[in-house]
Amino acid sequence: MKILIIEDDPVSLKLASEVLQTGGHVIMLAASADQAIRSINAVLPDVILLDLRLPGIKGLGVARQCREEPATHDVPIIAVTAFSNDYGRADALKAGCDAYLVKPINTRTLLQQVEEVVATKARTTAATLRP
Repeated sequence: MKILIIEDDPVSLKLASEVLQTGGHVIMLAASADQAIRSINAVLPDVILLDLRLPGIKGLGVARQCREEPATHDVPIIAVTAFSNDYGRADALKAGCDAYLVKPINTRTLLQQVEEVVATKARTTAATLRP
């Protein structure tokens, strides 16, 4: 799977990317919303791991933008935040995120959580396409 990690904290970025690479996934990195939007359009990832507190455009703005674009409308988005008081689960889901994780991420379960979100999104999308 191609996973785009959008994260401005170098430690969190390194940790998530190492865990997911070890799981056999191709990782792309973006440290800002602007960089992420260019990456999303260029490579169309299979899933996006999105920090909600980014410089410039916030993560919720990136999620909304992805949901408005036909090419990225169905890409699973997993919101990640250390500031759950500022960015709540309901806000993330309303913006178009499919799941919500609070930092620090659990390295033992991250891979499984990402794969479960992707599988759930695929089932949901397939169910809505059936006649």
